This record gives sequence, C-alpha cells and structure tokens, in this order.
Amino acid sequence: MESKKKKAENNLTKGSVIRVLFTFSVPFIIANIIQALYGAVDLLVIGRYCGPESVAAVSTGTQVTQIITSLITGLTLGSTILVGKYTGMEEEEEVKKTIGTTLTIFAIAAVILTVLMLLFTDRILILLKTPEESFELAGTYVRICSLGILFICGYNAISAILRGYGDSRRPMLFIALSCVLNIAGDFILVKGAGLGVAGVALATIGSQAVSMVTAIIYLNRKKFIFTFRLKNFRIDPAKARELAWVGIPISLQECMVRFSFLYLTSVTNRLGIYAASAVGVASKYDVFAMLPATSVANALAAVTAQNYGAGKPERAKKSLAAGLLFAVAASSLFWLWAQLSPQTMIGLFSSDPAIIEAGIPFFRTCSYDYLAVSFVFCMNGYLNGRSQTIFTMISCCFGALALRIPIIHLVYTNWPDNLARIGAIAPMVSGFMAVYTAAYLCIQFYQEKQRIPDASGQRGMK
Repeated sequence: MESKKKKAENNLTKGSVIRVLFTFSVPFIIANIIQALYGAVDLLVIGRYCGPESVAAVSTGTQVTQIITSLITGLTLGSTILVGKYTGMEEEEEVKKTIGTTLTIFAIAAVILTVLMLLFTDRILILLKTPEESFELAGTYVRICSLGILFICGYNAISAILRGYGDSRRPMLFIALSCVLNIAGDFILVKGAGLGVAGVALATIGSQAVSMVTAIIYLNRKKFIFTFRLKNFRIDPAKARELAWVGIPISLQECMVRFSFLYLTSVTNRLGIYAASAVGVASKYDVFAMLPATSVANALAAVTAQNYGAGKPERAKKSLAAGLLFAVAASSLFWLWAQLSPQTMIGLFSSDPAIIEAGIPFFRTCSYDYLAVSFVFCMNGYLNGRSQTIFTMISCCFGALALRIPIIHLVYTNWPDNLARIGAIAPMVSGFMAVYTAAYLCIQFYQEKQRIPDASGQRGMK
C-alpha cells in the first residue's frame, strides 16, 4: 500500500495539468528562492560589515563560482530528464542504473573540478579584469568555495534525481536546512569573528556539506529506490552515454550563457569599483527575478519527460502553456519594481550613494530581461524534457557567443560609461531568442499534427 502511495505522489502524468504543474513547481520555486538567498545574504552581510572592495570581491567571485554551478546543474538536469522518462515508463531497474551512474560520474567530476579551480583561480580573475583592490579577496573567496565543489555536486545530483522521480518537496527541505546554516554562519563568521570574505565562503561550503550528508542519511532511512552504498556506485556504459547525450548540451549552454555574463562583469569591472558593485547587486536580483521562469522551466523538463515517457504528449503541451503564463506574471512584479523604484532595490544591498547612482540606469534597462527570459526558459525547459537538448544548446550558445558578447563589446567600445545601454543588451538578445524558439516550436507542433491520423484514418489537416 505504501509503495502504491509513493508511486501516486511521484506520478506527473495523471490528474489536472495545472494542479500537477503547480504542486510540483511550488516547492521547486521555494527551493530556488532559498538557494538564491545564499549569494544574496553573502553580499548583504559583506555590504553591511565590510567595504566596497569586499562587495566587488564577492560579486566577482560569485560570478566565477556560478560557472561551476551552471556546469553541474546542466549535467544534473540530464539526470532529471532520464529519471523522469524511465519513471514514466515504469522501468524501475533503469531508474536505479541512471541514479548510480549519475552519482558516480559526479563524484569523479567534483574531484577534477576542484583541482582545476584551485590551479587557475588567479588566471580567471585576471581575465575578468578584477579591480586591484578586490583581487586578493576575490581569490580567497573562489579558492575556499572551490573546496566545496564535492558538496555542490552531491546536493545538486541528489535533488535532480528526486525531481525526476516526481519529488520536488524533499530537495526544498534539504536546501532550506543549508540556507539557515549559511545565514547563521555568515553573521557568526563575518560580523562575529571578523573573517570578512573568507567567513562568507566558509559558511557557504559548511552549510552545503551538512545539507548533502543529511540528504543521504535521510533517504537511506526512508528506503529510497536507490540505496547509498559504495557497491551501488557504478557507471553503466549505456546510461553514461545517454546522460552525456542529454546532459552535456544543457551544461554547455548554461556555461556559455554564464561566460557571456562573465564577459559583462569583466567590462563593468573596467568602469571602476562603483559600477562593478552596482552590476554585482543587479546580478543578485537577476537570480530572484528569473526564479519563477527558471523553476518552471526545470519543472517542465521533469513533467514533460514523464509525460512523453508515458505516451502523453498533449499533457506536456498544456503544461508548457500553463507554465509560461505563471512565469511571465511572476517575473513582471520584479520588472515593475525596477521601473518604479530601482534605488530601493540597490539600497537593500548597499547604502553607498555612488553605487546607487551608478546602478539606477542599469537596473531600469536590464530588468526587461526578466520578462523576455520567461519565454526562453520555459520553452527550453519543455524542449529539454523531450531530450531535444541539441537545439537548446545551439540556441543558447548562439545567443551568448554570436549576439551577447559581440554586442557588449560594441556598446562598451562606443559608449563605455553608459550603463543604461549596457543593461539593455540582455533583454534585446533574450527577446530575439524567444522569437526563434517559438517559431521552432510552432513548426514542430505542426509537423506532429500532420503525423497523427484523424478519426477517419487520414492524416490530420490544418
């Protein structure tokens, strides 16, 4: 009876489309909000108790560590999609093989990434044109955070597996624990112990370690479908190839997008410490404002994977429509705030008048991206759930490398002190991406309709 109940709770292929998407997405959104609090609280505490050089160091260091996070979350989303597909097909053994392969690969990747980050931290910061006043502090932040890559990999892999299995609630609880510990650690180590940037980084990796270990102990005690024992950590060659085929394109697109924003950071770092700090604050709001779209997109990947695995493509399409409506409505609240009172947004992180003055024009233009990416993320989430990750990879890489980076260079070269024009680049690129992604989906839907016979046995006609 208990087994049947668990299957019912994890099933995303039955019941009201809106209810299923909503109940699955809400814990996802809450978890992402909590996770975004990591960087936000780090910057808030540093802004309150340290100088502008520390603010710039943490904002630049966070951009670097987000490359690693993007790489990891892209690969783990591949696991979500495959676990969701096999769950929809009710192939329990395939689910177990996917989980074992995912966790083993990520353990190996964590070790490699840690070594690479420790070796190349200074070179990365030089490429980013990190201000001289912040260089040493930024290096400290990145190196300490790099020591926690194993915990980032572990937590994200476990959460992705659970979501593919139809469970978005427990990842939310694990990250909530981590966030509470992180906030407490920030105040204890920064305000109390006076460790500054190093204290923020130590609080981050310590809280992530506790979250990962707690998740493993809890799932073992609750007799999860996969038992966390050393003998179960094996790489199945077929599953490894499948994970690579689905996950690597997602990871690559995430990294390319992040690299394009790193280039933006390198450009604004050349404009001085106040501009760099203002853009760093804006990047924190990007995370929160885009959370509804990011969360719904990831939820759509799991919902779509399960429904296509179960042979129910129409449910997936209805979920996409519902997700788009919700994501755009939620993101518009941040857009309105940025248009009406950007100074209050910046003031939450820094009371320095020079940072606020530098940030106002940037916030007013870049905030249009909150709306544009809602369309891009949701459509990409749906396509990722169908394992069409090659298209989303090409689309995102084109947007980042062929559009965003060249346009940033062009604007900076001609209007180096105009943060308003620099801020307008992101929404312009996202808007263009939304148009050609929507066109691609419309073509796909039309082709699918032509392939489905109608009641008289003839192909459906327009």
